[in-house]
Amino acid sequence: MAMPSEQEMRAARAARDKTYDGRFFVAVITTGVFCRPSCTARAARPENLRFFPDADSAMASGFRPCKRCRPTDIEPELGMLVKIARHIETHADEHLTLGGLAKQAGLSPSHFQRVFKSAFGVSPKAYQDAFRMKRFKVALKKGDDVTGAIFAAGFGSISRVYGEEARNIGMTPKAYRAGGAGETIAHACRDTALGPIIMAATERGVCFVQFGKDAESLLEQLRAEFPKAKLIASAAQDTPELDAWIEALDAHISQGAPRPDLPLDLHGTAFQMMVWRFLLSVREGDLLSYGELAARIEKPKAVRAVASACAANRIVVLVPCHRVLRGNGELGGYRGGVERKRSLLDMERRSAAQME
Repeated sequence: MAMPSEQEMRAARAARDKTYDGRFFVAVITTGVFCRPSCTARAARPENLRFFPDADSAMASGFRPCKRCRPTDIEPELGMLVKIARHIETHADEHLTLGGLAKQAGLSPSHFQRVFKSAFGVSPKAYQDAFRMKRFKVALKKGDDVTGAIFAAGFGSISRVYGEEARNIGMTPKAYRAGGAGETIAHACRDTALGPIIMAATERGVCFVQFGKDAESLLEQLRAEFPKAKLIASAAQDTPELDAWIEALDAHISQGAPRPDLPLDLHGTAFQMMVWRFLLSVREGDLLSYGELAARIEKPKAVRAVASACAANRIVVLVPCHRVLRGNGELGGYRGGVERKRSLLDMERRSAAQME
């Protein structure tokens, strides 16, 4: 979507018009800061204003985000993004373009792509692919043959599943139906400040992270999750990325280092994926209830389903389900144990306080 005219942008900035938020960003050359059009900061001289189509362009030009309106945060646009996500779900079998979705959102394609990925953890295309896989995976689980499941799901051709889209189901279709048969998953364990933890990954990314009492019980959890996959212990010479990833996760848990941003190989139903991807947008130090999470994904009556999706999360810490509490403020359940959940939240509170 093209930016408004300069005259229109100047008028919108002068009026602090929120309807223009996301359509452009305004920077001030004397302060080096850029803002949303609605920012309440003191007005700058007109000759000191510069306009940009998205936050990335402003930052590429050397401007930093305003601390008052926080233009790189997705919170003000989250409601709109959820509506676009619902549109993608209801039109999953159609050809949807980035430009068309961005136009519906009233944003430039690049800005829309950035904020959507920030909110859901994946691009709009990957989100559509994952949701479209829902019927396909259901058909596989029911015992349909792979070819029949492909056409029942509306893909129209076998190549569309075994090509790029196959990566979004994680394992290949046959491997998914057969409990990971034919898949190779590398794993490694570490002792952290919160006890033993295991990380496992396919060639696409991390597929499993859990706490446990010891390495053997953790390996049993992994076997139960992927009973027919080939599991291999990580050796640095064979899987250097996994060793580096689990070291980074250990540093985060034990030393308060930043949470590593690692590639994830998620496996779940469309609803679970929706919940997990929303959790990826919850900032460190922020908390919400199961009811609030359900409302934020526009499923206000699905509180129990949200809680179940959190409980089914196979990638703890990296997909931060520990940031969700019961409606009365109690911690609620956690696969790794309530005390670990409390410790993770305490660590994040301290980290967030240090950043202020």
